[in-house]
Amino acid sequence: MILDPIGIFHCAAKYPYDAARQGSLAPDKRGTVELHPGHNYEQALQGIEGFSHLWLLFQFHQNAHWKPLVQPPRGHTKIGVFASRAPYRPNPIGISCVRLLAVSGRRLDVAGHDLLDATPILDIKPYLPYADAFPEATPGWTGPLKGASWQVLLSEMAREQCGWLREQGLECLEDFALQQLSADPLETARKRVRPRGGDRWTLAYRTWRIRFTAAHEEKTILVESIGSGYSPGERDDPDDHYKDKAVHRAFVARYPTDDETP
Repeated sequence: MILDPIGIFHCAAKYPYDAARQGSLAPDKRGTVELHPGHNYEQALQGIEGFSHLWLLFQFHQNAHWKPLVQPPRGHTKIGVFASRAPYRPNPIGISCVRLLAVSGRRLDVAGHDLLDATPILDIKPYLPYADAFPEATPGWTGPLKGASWQVLLSEMAREQCGWLREQGLECLEDFALQQLSADPLETARKRVRPRGGDRWTLAYRTWRIRFTAAHEEKTILVESIGSGYSPGERDDPDDHYKDKAVHRAFVARYPTDDETP
């Protein structure tokens, strides 16, 4: 069986850790389905604007292998891949329910997604409440698990820094922090977090460091500030593997109090 993608998905999420665990957990995440030209897909979209939600079938294009057992982001026990929504599947096919915002030609603007940029789209189907919603459905192994158990707050400084970095093209850092710190935020075995003494911790996002404190009794995380993951010497080194040192230098110049050796 040969599947030919009908289009491609565009969004800010470039890396697997940028994607939401479930689209419903990121209702404001926006993206665009751009269907390929020359196939009369404009006609195939007729009538779709009346639906509030759509099913997107897509390819997990960044995965080249599958695993019979996977470790879900929630829970601490491996389960069978068919009992999960993990991307490591024998046939790398994903499905996501998204909210339809607008239709224009071969373009669909959507929100509440968990896809990555450049994801091949295989099919689009309307979400039908009378056929697709089962309120009495049982949740399997996810039943005993709670949702986001920690409240994540951003300081005024952290919010300003995230806004500035978003303007520089780093659009997913704040969403990453909220997602990673809302459940099991101090789990060093599965997350790039390290203690800084007392209740102070650091979470790594690529070449950036998210500094936060954890209030255990209140189960509250306060993101205090964002910092560069480069030392001063590394920022001045002309070797720029990630092509982002200019942004780091501008960031440290703007927020000099956060020039802390990682």
